Amino acid sequence: MLEKSVQGLNGWSNWAGNQCFYPSRFEQPVTEDDLHAVVLNAIELGHSIRPVGAGHSFSPVVETSGVLVTMDNMRGVTRVNAEAKQFEAYAATRISELGDVLWANGLALENQGDIDAQAIAGAVSTGTHGSGRNLKGFSANLLGALLFDGRGERLQISDTQNFDLLPALQTSLGMLGCISRTCVRAVPAYMLEETIKVMPFNEVLERWDELLSNYRHFSFFWMPTEASASLYNLQNAKKDFCVVKLYNEVNPHEMSSSGTAKTDRSYKIYPSVFEPNFYEMEYFMPVEYGAEIAVALRTIMLSGEYDSRFPMEVRFVAADEAWLSPAYHRNSVVISISGVPGTSYLEYLERVDRLFKEYAGRPHWGKLHFMTRERVQKLFPCFDEFVMVRRQLDPNGIFLNSHLADIFI
Repeated sequence: MLEKSVQGLNGWSNWAGNQCFYPSRFEQPVTEDDLHAVVLNAIELGHSIRPVGAGHSFSPVVETSGVLVTMDNMRGVTRVNAEAKQFEAYAATRISELGDVLWANGLALENQGDIDAQAIAGAVSTGTHGSGRNLKGFSANLLGALLFDGRGERLQISDTQNFDLLPALQTSLGMLGCISRTCVRAVPAYMLEETIKVMPFNEVLERWDELLSNYRHFSFFWMPTEASASLYNLQNAKKDFCVVKLYNEVNPHEMSSSGTAKTDRSYKIYPSVFEPNFYEMEYFMPVEYGAEIAVALRTIMLSGEYDSRFPMEVRFVAADEAWLSPAYHRNSVVISISGVPGTSYLEYLERVDRLFKEYAGRPHWGKLHFMTRERVQKLFPCFDEFVMVRRQLDPNGIFLNSHLADIFI
């Protein structure tokens, strides 16, 4: 469904169509030696280079006037270690391509988000996540990788090699080099029972702590208008109601469905279907302020000052150790809103950004945001350490673009 990023006549556009640019060259290596050669050539010629995955990011994170490189010709799981509960996969392997392979080996991803068409390296590198107060995002589950860095070196990062670089790599936005292969932590395969309920907003507020405590996964979409639910292909929910997703693990032999619940393999429960009819902004904030922030955002969205027809989405992510992860050392509530293509939505996003800034909101790097270097330096305690590693692995900044250089040069 997300394979809508396009390239042709030297032009490229992301899935949502809000990022379009013209790289000087588009490279599609077939082998890791090919990829290494692409990086070495860019270094020799002084060209910038950006890796691209599935093209699902709304931010200009892959934009370049230099070389745009995709590893789409190198996809798939290369090794599964069921005993160690980990697997290796090429960087461009889509999340949707992992489920069956892992299940056949008695494993699964610990958590997933609403969309499963991202490339695994892109999901890791931008801070992609699912929902669950005790569940971390993709970045935290990266155990290692094979990287071709800005010095032209083939760099293996694992628990036995260059392990000190892992917290920088885990959410690196492609700034340390081209990731060729990833090593990712898995968990024993599990079944999920999904219950979806439509509740008034006030009921969700009253039951907030209960739902967060009693379910593996608790998340919800709140509707600012009568037409909001249809925009995300959700159940019919009226204005000021919420579509609430509740998941719990169940006995692996249960494969039944009822009128209100559905049971299936985990990777078949998580994904939803979205059309590219929105431009999304998403920030992580301290989990203890979640209900307070949702109430304040609801007031803004109902004020009538802005075109805020798309739902507010609320999710939860556990703290991790990745230096640029928006959940670094902080259990987080994650709240997203969307601008409407073809409208003047930036004023609306800027107003919400000011609210999120009051709560030290950190961005999902693949979504729209208003970060500056000064702001990021305050929000991320290991910002300086990351920049030092970036300069070490890419001394000439060939893996930067203007969007990233403004913050991380």
